[in-house]
Amino acid sequence: MSTEASIAALIEEPLKAMGYDLVRVQLSGAAGRATLQVMAERVDEVAMTIDDCTEISRALSPILDVSDPIAGAYSLEVSSPGIDRPLVRPKDFERWSGFEAKLETKAPVSGRKRFKGLLLGLDGDEVKIRDEAGVDFSLPISGLAKAKLVLNDALIKHAMQQQGTL
Repeated sequence: MSTEASIAALIEEPLKAMGYDLVRVQLSGAAGRATLQVMAERVDEVAMTIDDCTEISRALSPILDVSDPIAGAYSLEVSSPGIDRPLVRPKDFERWSGFEAKLETKAPVSGRKRFKGLLLGLDGDEVKIRDEAGVDFSLPISGLAKAKLVLNDALIKHAMQQQGTL
């Protein structure tokens, strides 16, 4: 199990008990100067605030200090996924179906690795996307290197409606 996966396993339940879903754990940087990014969102799907991030950071710090999953010093960074969020869990591809996304595969599919278009949800373990030329593709989730929403007017409008500012 990778360090990121073991950290995710360690913090997922405490986050859930606090009313948050873990989106992603990412470790970057060199030993002794590493950054541990914990990306979370509220279970009720209300926009995250700085207070939410502070609450999460204060709750996770002692858990991480006791388990000590990272050799050497590191900085803990807690953040929300943001508007043009990464898509990492199967439920992300379902929840954000109907919005524009950029997907990158680890290996070529139909001669290409980059796809941009309308996210059409999941079919089993495959992400469905309609590219800008109107061609539909099925990409295995396990074969994705990166996936994120595209910041555009439709996504901004949706975010504003969620926050009640529109």
